[in-house]
This record gives sequence, C-alpha cells and structure tokens, in this order.
Amino acid sequence: MSSATTSKPGFDVRYRTIDLVTISTLAVTLGVTFWAWGKAYAGLSGLAVFSYPPSAGLLGGPWLLAGVIGGLIIRKPGAALVTEIAAAAVSGLVPGGTEWGMSVITSGFWQGLGAELVVAVLLYRRFTLPVAVAAGAVAGAVESVYEWGAYYQGVFSTGDKLAHLGFFALSGGIVAGLGGWALVQALARAGVLDAFPVGREQAAEV
Repeated sequence: MSSATTSKPGFDVRYRTIDLVTISTLAVTLGVTFWAWGKAYAGLSGLAVFSYPPSAGLLGGPWLLAGVIGGLIIRKPGAALVTEIAAAAVSGLVPGGTEWGMSVITSGFWQGLGAELVVAVLLYRRFTLPVAVAAGAVAGAVESVYEWGAYYQGVFSTGDKLAHLGFFALSGGIVAGLGGWALVQALARAGVLDAFPVGREQAAEV
C-alpha cells in the first residue's frame, strides 16, 4: 500500500451531510476514548518510568487522534479543528467527566489547531503518512505550549518545557499521526469510507 495518498488539486469548502455525520460519529467514539484514557492517565503518569515530570508528555498522543483522523477523512477546512474540539467536549460530558473538567475543550482547540495548521499549509491537497505524522507532532507541540501556562506555570524550568514539548510532539507523531493514519487506511480498506476521497483511493489501488 502506498503512503503517498493525496487529494485532487484544490478542495471543496462545502460540507455535506455525511461529513457532518462523520464528524459527530468520530467525536462521540473518540470522545469516549479520550475520557477512558484520562482515567488511565493518572495511574500511568505516576509510574516510576515517568519520575521525570516532563516525560508525561509521552502519554499525550491518544488525545490528539481526533484532529488527525478528522482531517485525513474529511479533507476540508476546519475539519481537524472541529473534530478535535467536539471529541474533547464529549469527553468532558461523559458521566463523571474528566479530572480537568470542561477545560478539556480549550485543550481540544489547541490540539485541533495544531493538526489543522499542517493540512492548511499544504492547502488541503496532501494527506500522506508524513503529513499525518507532522499533524500529530505539531498538535502535540501546540498543546504542550498551552499546558506550560495552564498546568506547569512556575513548575517547569525552560529545559523542562522544551523536554515536555519534545515528548508530547513525539507521542503525537507516533500515536496520533502514524496510528491515526493506519486506522483511517484500515477503515478505507474495510469499505467504511467509500463516500470519501481516501475510500475511493483505496478502491482504485485494488
């Protein structure tokens, strides 16, 4: 399978009903996943292997999946950002919520913005594996910078901040970028995404 998946030149800014339904479906599915990962995060981040606080950024990748996946599937301006924000909102609304309350929506904004910026710079024309990895990494980096002020103000030194950014970007690139791209390709092969460019590209390769 080629990783050089691209869309046709230019892009359609009009959202179809199926685009909106897909964003909603992704938001609910990934939002519940975010919530579950948040519950696991407290225990995992307390493990000895994460005794260096900035290394907790390595656990951030799963929270970046929605923006990357939404962008890869919908391929329209705003899709990555909206999908990430919506998924974050769902995670905060699940009964019991998250330990961060509804501030997760703010995180969702910054995470989604990072992924959105990468596909926007490429004018929504390229959706290759490297682009997905870059989107995940930038989403992680942007979220890290947000967290410096939101959670680690006066706690992290400059070196700690840069280490946290690096760990978060690495996790984003691997988990959200590589993982998100692999998941989208698997869904396309299963025929779930036939109404989208990635589904048609998979069909053309068969």
